[in-house]
Amino acid sequence: MPKGIAVDNRGRLKERAAMSDTNLLLTITVVVFFILYLYAIVFLGGSFAKPQNFLNILNNNASLIVLSCGMSIVMITGGIDISVGGVTCLVCMVSAVNLERQGGNLFTVILIGLGIGLAFGVVQGFLVAHLGIQPFIISLAGMFFAKGMTTIVSKEPVRVTNEAFLAVKDTRVTVPGLGSYNKLNQYIPAYVEVGVIIALVVVVLLFCLLRWTRLGRAFYAVGGNNQSANMLGINVRRTKFLAHVLCSLLAGLGGILYFLHVGSGDVANAAGDEMNAIASSIIGGTLLTGGVGNIAGTFFGVLSLNTIKRIVASLGFDQAWWSNITVAAMLCLFLVIQSIVLLRKNKK
Repeated sequence: MPKGIAVDNRGRLKERAAMSDTNLLLTITVVVFFILYLYAIVFLGGSFAKPQNFLNILNNNASLIVLSCGMSIVMITGGIDISVGGVTCLVCMVSAVNLERQGGNLFTVILIGLGIGLAFGVVQGFLVAHLGIQPFIISLAGMFFAKGMTTIVSKEPVRVTNEAFLAVKDTRVTVPGLGSYNKLNQYIPAYVEVGVIIALVVVVLLFCLLRWTRLGRAFYAVGGNNQSANMLGINVRRTKFLAHVLCSLLAGLGGILYFLHVGSGDVANAAGDEMNAIASSIIGGTLLTGGVGNIAGTFFGVLSLNTIKRIVASLGFDQAWWSNITVAAMLCLFLVIQSIVLLRKNKK
């Protein structure tokens, strides 16, 4: 049960109410995901019935899971960060150039990813928390800056041929008991990529951060009510600053995972991932107004978002706009649900 915190107008903690709101939204998200996936298995069958299909959702979206978790942290504090997709793209391009043209290695790729993420987080966090500039405007500027810098680094795609990097990229972790037989009756073991393991570790760590640490509770309190959180002795500016730093740092890590998955740098990398991260957080039960959210819900939000895309494609609607329309409808549904929860919360 996440340590969600709301604050009333007298500065008193209303932890139980916020926790119940968080749990309600989390439950709805999990139920929706299982309904979607069961529908796919029963009515579409085929690859959906194979465990590897589910694992492939994780393989293809390890980076998005990390980005969405960072987005949820910022949204819980009442902010937003739309620069995460641009940061991911920049990390991929700089890492590819470093490996191919500058004799870099996997260690330098990690330093590049985390360094770029940290730099964006410190600058954006300072402007938002200490100068009071709207996070949407700051992160919009950050997105444009990251996209522009990506083009400056290289206009052309850079494909990595570094053998040590490719060895890590092609590493597969076998999941016992979930394999399947092909048409030749050969057993094919189920697997996940290295990035999935890292993404799941991030989910667990952030879940523990929000549930059991003072900083996690401060995130909820600041998102619930800035003034009341300040009256309770919480450093609101520092909390917002740390939220943006953590979000951008996770965007840098997400860039590393994206790079491990695609193995190249391209100006089109992670296109639209900032919107997918926001959508996953909302579907996962994170309120746009702040104060309520759950990392476990965000994880299931990513799964639900990509499951519905696969269902639409399996039904024969391969055009991109059908997927976008379906996601928009799903997003609107969850926004309505959140509005109902807010009305319930305000009545209390």
